[in-house]
Amino acid sequence: MALIARMLLRRILLLVPLLLGIILFVFIVMRFSNNDPAIAYFQGASPTEAQLQQFRQENGLLDPLPLRYLHFVGDLLHGNLGTSVLTKAPVLESVTTAMPLTFQLTFLGLLVALVLALLLGVTAAIFRERWPDQLIRLVSLVGVAAPSFWLALLMIQYLAVDRGWFPPSGYVNPADSTTAWLRTMALPALALSLPVAAQLTRIIRTSVVEELDKDYVRTAIGSGLPPVVVVGRNVLRNALINPLTVLGLRIGYLLGGAVVIEQIFTLPGMGTLMINAVRDGDPAVVQGVVLSIAVGFVVVNLVVDVLYLLVNPRLRSAS
Repeated sequence: MALIARMLLRRILLLVPLLLGIILFVFIVMRFSNNDPAIAYFQGASPTEAQLQQFRQENGLLDPLPLRYLHFVGDLLHGNLGTSVLTKAPVLESVTTAMPLTFQLTFLGLLVALVLALLLGVTAAIFRERWPDQLIRLVSLVGVAAPSFWLALLMIQYLAVDRGWFPPSGYVNPADSTTAWLRTMALPALALSLPVAAQLTRIIRTSVVEELDKDYVRTAIGSGLPPVVVVGRNVLRNALINPLTVLGLRIGYLLGGAVVIEQIFTLPGMGTLMINAVRDGDPAVVQGVVLSIAVGFVVVNLVVDVLYLLVNPRLRSAS
């Protein structure tokens, strides 16, 4: 366990410069935005140049960029993401209101993707080079090429509008009705998860095939153990180590894809919050949402790294 603890500590220490780099990148990119917080603050009220200059002076918009960056980092360390120039509300309040829905959508998408990928990937590996394997490989190839927004539009047309099985848009809080919540989240989660499921299916199939060709599998089956027991107890545990390394990147894809899917299904999550802020010229909200998603992506990858360290038998034996 000492080796795992050292590797985990090293990864946590690497997060500090990484997070500072992300904050700097977001800060610099937002400075190139054409949206002027001073103009957005007055909301088209035709302010005078003196009023605009006074607002910029009071909010530090005329300070040198290095000083503004230090103030920005200092505010972040105190949990302050800024204030919306339109609603006058703290950005952190808006982010914490929208974040649960985005996490719900990402979690459901991940769950659906993992279940589909495990079923299809293992089935394809067991029946390799036979018709189930070839059919699954063809379907996964199509799934990799199909973008989430295109799948979402198809689902809305054929499953919601034509057949009425699901609502085409809207959101119901799970505290109000779990059934209605699942119905509103089913199509967004499915559209978001299918491309990821297709990618993971191909990776899992390859990993399981490689594991099935190893000597210990043939020995176990030859000694009389049922193939189902061998696959479930030994093969899967070893074969899923490699797919776990790419899972963090796929979760990042789900977080990014949720921004588009939320707009298509009019879900009040982080994506809708950010796009509305871009449209209304509210850079503080855009900055806060982008930072929150980026930090979430980094934390998720850290969790995946920890899981990899825990399930990898070679690291456990080395420690």
